[in-house]
Amino acid sequence: MRRTAVTVAASTMILTLAGCSMLNSTEGGGTASPTKGDDVTVGLLLPEKVNSRYEKFDHPIIAAKVASLTRNKGKVEYANAEQNASRQATQMQQMIDNKVDVILLDAVDSHAIADEVQKAKDAGIPVIAYDRLAEGPIDAYVSFDNELVGEVQGRTLLGALGEGADTSDRIVMMNGSPTDPNAGQFKRGALSELNGKVTIAKSYDTKDWDPKNAQANMAEAIAAIGAKKIAGVYSANDAMAGGIIKALKAAGVSTLPPITGQDAELDAVQRIVAGDQYMSVYKPYPTEAEAAAEMAVAKVQGRDIQFDALAGDTVDSPTQKDVPAQLVSVVALTKSNIKSTVVKDGIYKVPEICTAKYASACSAIGLK
Repeated sequence: MRRTAVTVAASTMILTLAGCSMLNSTEGGGTASPTKGDDVTVGLLLPEKVNSRYEKFDHPIIAAKVASLTRNKGKVEYANAEQNASRQATQMQQMIDNKVDVILLDAVDSHAIADEVQKAKDAGIPVIAYDRLAEGPIDAYVSFDNELVGEVQGRTLLGALGEGADTSDRIVMMNGSPTDPNAGQFKRGALSELNGKVTIAKSYDTKDWDPKNAQANMAEAIAAIGAKKIAGVYSANDAMAGGIIKALKAAGVSTLPPITGQDAELDAVQRIVAGDQYMSVYKPYPTEAEAAAEMAVAKVQGRDIQFDALAGDTVDSPTQKDVPAQLVSVVALTKSNIKSTVVKDGIYKVPEICTAKYASACSAIGLK
């Protein structure tokens, strides 16, 4: 699905995807005529609350950016489907009925929502796929470079195994939900690094990204392989990593194998500090969320030149070719760069990470 190569960022500086000069650009001396002023209503549909990022970062950042772009005249109409695809379809229909100006859609089920995307299109409401690429006539897509996420996870896991890693090392893969197109991209990226270098002893597609399902799958893998024979675990996200760690500890494993993750959730950062989880993938949510808000407002206001400038890549979905896209890069988060990533970018403060339980571990890695 990825159409352009993206290099892993050396730092996590939040990128400005569209400056003021871009928003005021002209072509042939003429200024793009907006179809709507600042009284913009952006419909925001997010998929779930198990992952803390959606409530803590995505929604408030998008709402704040829409307000700043519209001189506080624009607003966000928000709904969260809590991992229920039917509920999200109802929420989207309600937004169509309410005649919102544009919809930012993070789909629970990218295939099932296609009919609602078409209904929005028929109603003249643009739909921008956010974080996950939905099917149907999507106008644009804003997300992280998802194959790169998997590559970073796989590469970092191999690094944790050391230079002697080979096919005698058995890996368990805990992939994300089969209804989420991102999960397939993460998996594909990870396998591009792991295939032929280690043995994938067990692989699971985890229903609903549910940590309890991941824990049950991991218990099954331990029973089949043997706890001591598992060299590492590829976990597609942090919440599932938590379930995986519970299963390993329940099986009596005291020295955990390297375990990956994604999303830099606070619990995961603390597990990394403590040594229970080896890494996560830090995805700068302000970059993605602000890009989506800018794209939504520009689209509604008819600023096609600027909208295209915000979408320098293209991607293909199963139903549509060459969807304009903005793909944001990511960074591997380990003990060594907590301070220069999530702390520096204001995602967490050191006291939030280094509670009494983790104080000595924080001190040992110089996190203070």
